[in-house]
Amino acid sequence: MLSDNEVVTIGREVAGLRLQLAEQREELALLRSTAGTGQNAVSIERAAQRQLLAKLEGLERENAALKEDVLSFERLIPVVGEEAVVRLESFRVIREVAGHYRYRMLLAFQPARQVPEFRGQLQIAITYMLSGKQQQLLLPNKRDAANKYQLELKNFLRREGDFDLPPGAELKVVEARILQGGTLKSKRLAQF
Repeated sequence: MLSDNEVVTIGREVAGLRLQLAEQREELALLRSTAGTGQNAVSIERAAQRQLLAKLEGLERENAALKEDVLSFERLIPVVGEEAVVRLESFRVIREVAGHYRYRMLLAFQPARQVPEFRGQLQIAITYMLSGKQQQLLLPNKRDAANKYQLELKNFLRREGDFDLPPGAELKVVEARILQGGTLKSKRLAQF
């Protein structure tokens, strides 16, 4: 049997251990919340980094397109002569998401004395494969506003637009055509 002194000593030790256990539980809770805050900060930082990378990629694409336009302008040399000339200087098609594409082009017109501006139509011919069959989509179609494809330019014109393909379709070729009164004046294939 234990003496009274021994019981008191054991009681003090148990109380001390309980106090130490409570302090360690508090410290553990504090460390867990700090670790959670650190993990949240890391998650937030990663999300911000992903957003910045996406924005950077978009700006790099835009920068490349602008550089291409600058090169097109540098290549433009006036043609000596009396005849007015319209040209498709650049034409690009970019896939944005599955089935959705964006096109961008730069048109140049060299006026003549008798013809100070060009009036015509833009036509986009899209060839794609669907279920093993080659198909073609011609813009403008009945659903499109035809005035969206009307062209009026005195020197230069940048035109952008988009189109959708049916699910499962594989894009093959896109051709931009400049027409005037049903006559083909210029055409260019997209570079992928």
